[in-house]
Amino acid sequence: MTLAGFIAYSGALALAAAIPGPGLTALVARALGSGFRSALYMSLGLIVGDLVYLTAVMLGLAIVAQTFGMVFLAIKWAGCAYLAWLAWSFWNSGITAQAVEARTAKGGFVTSFLAGLTVTLGNPKTMIFYLAITPTIVDLRTVTIAEYGMLALITIVVLLVVLVPYLALAAKARWLLRTPRALKALNRTAATFMAGAALAIAARH
Repeated sequence: MTLAGFIAYSGALALAAAIPGPGLTALVARALGSGFRSALYMSLGLIVGDLVYLTAVMLGLAIVAQTFGMVFLAIKWAGCAYLAWLAWSFWNSGITAQAVEARTAKGGFVTSFLAGLTVTLGNPKTMIFYLAITPTIVDLRTVTIAEYGMLALITIVVLLVVLVPYLALAAKARWLLRTPRALKALNRTAATFMAGAALAIAARH
């Protein structure tokens, strides 16, 4: 690949990641409801999901993905169900500062990471980018292992650069809200975002 090819891939990925979608919505909602650390863990899951699709495309598995569509459909609905459960959880959570602190402490790495991974693997927006758009930017017939490694590194860096500011701002807004009324509104807002992300994924084909 040429330098222009890497730049084109970086730009297309950054644009796709920055456009609000189910994954970004779920990430912001996680930051609002559980704080920066939990959202950062979730973002790592999102990134690994992107790497799964990138690897599949590099291995020429786009046809396999289309052939075994039921697998991806199952992942999609699992992601929807998890987001719906999170929405219900945030909507019914405690409204005190102590309750919010306790929720944050319970937001472990594995749970948050798997949430991000599931949302990405079931996100049609991500599927479209890697299975349809990436092959038009990258010549899959000539990509070497070294170039794949570079694309993977670019994917990690670009997604972190795009996603971290979103979750940092959301987490900051969370800690600016201290009163019970504000905390209740915050939890309800996070629940609404989560439910919206679930509906967005369910509605897309």
